[in-house]
Amino acid sequence: MDFEKNNRMYSLLGQRGTFGVVLNEMAKENDSIVGISADLTKTSGLDRFATNFPQRFYNVGIAEQNAVAFAAGLADQGRNPFVCTFSNFATLRSNEFIRHFMAYMGCGVKVVGLGSGFAMGLFGNTHYAIEDISVIRSMPNITILSPCDCMEVAKCVEFCSQYDGPVYLRLSGKNNNPVVNKRDYSLRIGKGIVCSEGDDIILYATGSMVSVALNVAKLLENRGIHAKVINIHTIKPIDKQLIMDNKDYPIIVTMEEHSVLGGLGTAISETLAQCSYHGRVLCMGVEGNYKNPGTYEYMMEQNGLTEDKIFERIIEELDA
Repeated sequence: MDFEKNNRMYSLLGQRGTFGVVLNEMAKENDSIVGISADLTKTSGLDRFATNFPQRFYNVGIAEQNAVAFAAGLADQGRNPFVCTFSNFATLRSNEFIRHFMAYMGCGVKVVGLGSGFAMGLFGNTHYAIEDISVIRSMPNITILSPCDCMEVAKCVEFCSQYDGPVYLRLSGKNNNPVVNKRDYSLRIGKGIVCSEGDDIILYATGSMVSVALNVAKLLENRGIHAKVINIHTIKPIDKQLIMDNKDYPIIVTMEEHSVLGGLGTAISETLAQCSYHGRVLCMGVEGNYKNPGTYEYMMEQNGLTEDKIFERIIEELDA
């Protein structure tokens, strides 16, 4: 597929819509691909797939655990199943089934978490997925992908369509998704991407926070502070070599639309601990108790994940 040509359309659709469009295209060339929905056919972008490939689409209803178990059986028979539901239900309600069939047995199920972070907005805390990375990261053998924009979603789906191992694909943000990658590029699973260069401070970001990190870097540049921005699209396996190669920065900032416990910040801190890092690590993410729910924008502001809030926090850290 010509990902660059379709980039604007992908951005308008958002990560969910992009997933559905690309999976539909991949299924035309790969008849092993199967779509499974937990009563979210249209919401997950699978309406086209269901129409075009009715013999390869299954709606199991609001039964996320059964969806993963059913997918594991299909994978065992040589199929490549994609299970789609909201991230919180995908990873928490189905947790034991993911552990047993994917982490332990190695079944090549692709769990696609929709609306991660605060993307579910007014649905509230019951639908926010801010623990999903830490839960899945604690299990062996599962690749965790967290694309930064819709072109990267397309490339991750392409990878998943050709990969026979278990994957958790975390989709974040809303429609009109910010474009980070304007040109086609080579996505290497497990290898981070340097988005901008800088010698003073380094910003590691994943998912929706990569575009925020690039805007923060511009604000820092206006203050004469040169920031290096790195997109960590693969949370597991984390790019340890890249982190080791950039361990000389006095301040390292991690940014994620996820809890600060067990996610990107933790993964990077664990790697830095192995090389006796003596600088400061500032983990920007969701901290403390569950907060009052609201719109996506309100939740990002309330949790200090807007570019202005992050910029202010970094300046405070530098001044300290």
